[in-house]
Parts: sequence; C-alpha cells; structure tokens
Amino acid sequence: MYQQFFGFSEHPFNITPDPKFLYLSPAHREALSHLRYGIEQRKGFLVITGEVGCGKTLLCRTLLQSLDNSIFESAWLYSCQMSTEQLIRSVLKELEMPITKLPEHDHLDALNDFLLSKIKKGKEILLIIDEAQNLSYDLLESIRLLSNLETEQRKLLQILLLGQPEFKFKLNQSQLRQLKQRILVYYELTTLSLEETKNYINHRLSLVSKQAGFPKFTYGAFKRIYKYTRGIPRVINHLCDKALISAYARLTNKIEKKDICNAIEDIERLST
Repeated sequence: MYQQFFGFSEHPFNITPDPKFLYLSPAHREALSHLRYGIEQRKGFLVITGEVGCGKTLLCRTLLQSLDNSIFESAWLYSCQMSTEQLIRSVLKELEMPITKLPEHDHLDALNDFLLSKIKKGKEILLIIDEAQNLSYDLLESIRLLSNLETEQRKLLQILLLGQPEFKFKLNQSQLRQLKQRILVYYELTTLSLEETKNYINHRLSLVSKQAGFPKFTYGAFKRIYKYTRGIPRVINHLCDKALISAYARLTNKIEKKDICNAIEDIERLST
C-alpha cells in the first residue's frame, strides 16, 4: 500500500525474522558474542532467554548465517509434546538422515552413530530448540541426556535452548538441577531503550529507503512508540507498519505522534 509512496525497496517492518534487518543493540551484540564463543569452544549447552518478540529467533538465524556451512550443520526444532524417541527422530530428520535409514527402535544408538559419522567428516552439529519454556520436565531431562553423547575428546552435539523469561524460572526448579549445571553459556536478552528504539527504527528504514532520512519520525513519535512497545522489536514493527499507513493516508513523509496514536487505536480495536 505505502511502499511505492515512500519509495521503499521492500517493507521495512515485516515481522518475519530476516537476518539482514538485524539491529545489533549492545545486548544483541553481546548475546551473539556469547553464542559464538560457546559454539567455538564447544561448551555443549547454551541458553538464551528473552521476552516474546525481542529477537531471539532473528539472532539465531544471524548466528547460523555467520557460521561456516561447510563445517556446521544444524537442526532447528520448536518445542511440542513428544516422546524422547520422537525428539531424536526429529533431530535425525532435521539433519537429513535418509528416510529409509530412520530407525524404528534404538533411536539413541542411531543418533550416536550418525553424529559420529558426521564428526569423522569434520562436521559440527548444533541442535536449536525454540520455545523451550514449553518443554516438559521429562523431555528436558531427555535433552540433558543427549549431551552425554561424546567421545573421550569432545561432545558430539551442541544444544542451544531459546526460551521466554519463565524458562529461567523453570531451570531453577530442583527437577532440573542437573541440566542447569550443564549450562555453561547463558544470556538474558533485554528489550531496547528509548535511544535504541529510535536507532532500531532508523536502521530498518535506512535498509529500504531510496533517500536517507525519509520518511522521518518525529521525536514525539519515537517517545510514544517506546512507551507503548516497551522496546520489544516485534511490537515496534507492528506499530510502525500501521503508523506508516496513517502517514500515507495523510500523504506526508513525516510520521508524527498522532500517527502512532492512530496506529495504537487500530491495534487496540483489533484486540478487543
């Protein structure tokens, strides 16, 4: 609708996790450094927590893009209710074990042998499990046991768990004390400050705008955005997209506080 009017090469505030749009706030930059360090040093278990929409998935997609794909292979799973056997089978499928070789039984032995074959070829294997706060205690214990797959020199599998803040609370429960002891890299991703929110919006606009500095958000607009979104990138994207529609309706390149208020009213109307 407004893409041609503003001269955008593409929509700047899509909510899909496209790594080229990643804005590296100090917190995101530090989280990425923690992940790279953990993977390079083969720490085994890594955990990133953060609010819904704060950029955990986008951060990890950026991480994967930065890794040498001739060395690193990854399996990305979303948490759901499954048995240990189903979990291992899903990992094997994600790592592209031929369907004809997927085991009916002895899944753990099959995974161990498959990972050993990958390691012998010089591969590094990373398992990413998203929405980890939804995993049952039993399944988290099964995931811990996967970290026992190792040779005398190294782990066969590195595991990255992504979760909302309540996952941190879950890890502190007595049932998971052994898992918590295995976590050697942990980072809690924070939301953006007012200044970072401003920089985030300008960063995304700069990637798609033909003319630097246009369209322009006023300072009042930035403040209203921050107050409503609390610095959560996904909510910022949703709000800014609707604010651009409001400005387009006024045929102006300046996004003002009233455009943000119109966008908020639109969002709130949909949620009631």
